[in-house]
Amino acid sequence: RGRRVEYSVGFSITAPLRRAITICPEAAWGPALNPSGDIRDGAEVAELTGFLAPGMLAKWPDGMRVIVRRERPHPGAQLSMFEEIDGWRYQAFVTNTATGQLQFLEARHRAHARVEDRIRHAKDTGLGRLPSREFALNQAWLVAVMLAADLVAWTRMLACTGEAAVLALCEPKALRYRFLHVAARLTRSGRRRRVKIPETWPWATAIVAVFNKIAAIPKPA
Repeated sequence: RGRRVEYSVGFSITAPLRRAITICPEAAWGPALNPSGDIRDGAEVAELTGFLAPGMLAKWPDGMRVIVRRERPHPGAQLSMFEEIDGWRYQAFVTNTATGQLQFLEARHRAHARVEDRIRHAKDTGLGRLPSREFALNQAWLVAVMLAADLVAWTRMLACTGEAAVLALCEPKALRYRFLHVAARLTRSGRRRRVKIPETWPWATAIVAVFNKIAAIPKPA
């Protein structure tokens, strides 16, 4: 009570939205910004709330705004039949934030894309597969999933750089195959433990780089 929650979520490019894009005048489009505040070349934003057919947003919360970003695609990008007409690639989102420039709102929304990535990764790590009808068991499962998701996220951030950068953008399934579940042997020699990874494994160099970076992290005081 007494608080207001603001949201910003992706919105599908449906037929009504395509019609609104078609009738939107060029004067309504303005340059998009990078998160740093610089102008993003080849990208523009516009608000289409007023160009939508009456009643389209009747079932949505009051005050919701529809904002669209268009950008010249990179070479080889797949465009829809609608996008092939003018060569722009369109992405839409909705927000209930009433104030602020469109460029700021659009840049803020794109900055939250990593949040959606983390949610998708957590679902692929087990969040979308609760094992029981019992609350307590699912609660324990959720704790384990969050621990795994945090460990993977921190490993990407701290260790998947340089020679290990090839692992940084892997989806959870690919990361498990390339790194976490790779067949290896743990040996002991001269009071030291060694992990032996098959030299023919394509990502052996990256895995070794990850271990070296983690081992170099200073221990907490």
